Amino acid sequence: MTHDTPVSESPWPRPPLWHDRREAGLALAAVRADLGPPALLLALPRGGVPVEAAMAEQLRLPLATWSVRKVSDPRAPEVAIGAVAPGGLCVWRNGGAALEREARARQQGWLAREVEELERRRQLFADPSPDQLQGRSLVLVDDGIATGMTVEAALRSLRLLAPATLELAVPVADREVLASLAPLADRITVLAAVPWLEAVGLWYRHFDQLSDRAVQALLAQQG
Repeated sequence: MTHDTPVSESPWPRPPLWHDRREAGLALAAVRADLGPPALLLALPRGGVPVEAAMAEQLRLPLATWSVRKVSDPRAPEVAIGAVAPGGLCVWRNGGAALEREARARQQGWLAREVEELERRRQLFADPSPDQLQGRSLVLVDDGIATGMTVEAALRSLRLLAPATLELAVPVADREVLASLAPLADRITVLAAVPWLEAVGLWYRHFDQLSDRAVQALLAQQG
């Protein structure tokens, strides 16, 4: 597994590092200028799409989305207790309470709600079918990694499709979480691997929430 970390880890970089997701995507493209066809960029919608779109434009690569949904307790919706990916794959936060979290998510309907939203997004954004990805060189893109639950679910689900290679490219990531994801990818490119990443949005001067329509527009521009 190859690990690209262009930003020095000592001293630690301070946020914000990028104006917006597009600028971060261009920075990733500069680091991975060696990427070319037949590589396919796959973004986690919604936040990963602007990063991916900038990379695709710069590197002249095809792009698509791979929808994954975090599962959270409604009492603390910002905290992921798990994530669900295509094919019914679920991952749960590590620790002794993982089985309890999974049981509660199933019993309370939290998991079913996210599976429904996952399928809606897959259809809306025209995610590729599994057979379209088999044997391809895939690069999973997101705008940052804090807990890592959705990225882990995405990598595990994509690995089941037997791609030729599976890479991960993100602007910023929690260093410990990144280490836990390393066995799942053939190569990881991260611009800033930092300790105790509390919120991805802090690393951007502008970190707007994206609508479905905005994602569709970005995908159409590159189509």
